[in-house]
Amino acid sequence: MTPPTPARPSTPATPSAATPSAATAECVSLTRSLRRRGTLVLSLFAVVWAFAGASGLTSSGAALAVEITAVPLTAAAIVLAYRKGAAPSPRMVNLPENWARAVGIVNVVEVAAIFAVIAASNASGHPEFIPAAIALVVGLHFFPLARFYDQWQYRGTAVLLGIVAVAGFALIAAGLSGESVRAVVGLGSAVVLWVSAYHVAVKG
Repeated sequence: MTPPTPARPSTPATPSAATPSAATAECVSLTRSLRRRGTLVLSLFAVVWAFAGASGLTSSGAALAVEITAVPLTAAAIVLAYRKGAAPSPRMVNLPENWARAVGIVNVVEVAAIFAVIAASNASGHPEFIPAAIALVVGLHFFPLARFYDQWQYRGTAVLLGIVAVAGFALIAAGLSGESVRAVVGLGSAVVLWVSAYHVAVKG
């Protein structure tokens, strides 16, 4: 009679908590990185819009005040985003597949559209349309970014920039000068981007 073969000890399974913990830590890190980057980009472009708007103001004192104010507003947003000891974002990002490639495509299309509206406005003899048209392009590009970054605030950014763009077109139709339109659209866009930057920095 053949003696029974002793059962081999099974290999201990890796604790189920190990992989989720690593995945959670990676997700927390990616979420924080993307939201910090978002705050940085939003606030820096807010400065660009603020200076563009200031260039349309008739008062040099008012223009200087805008430019002086723009720098600390942006610096404060960046400090809030990158401050040490900040609590993790209350909601982790849930990114779609190939999100980075999709973001790259959206940004390339945005840049191409901006150059296109500048060229078309100048060619048609209506450069006053440029600020509002660019604001509209920038606003529209935030709709897909909201999905690809899983950042719902960007939908609000898109809507508000669209409103600023429409206001700019309405002012042109009302006969306001190109400088006045540039001031309204530039400063309005800057405010929208700063509000978005602070919201992402503080709320996540």
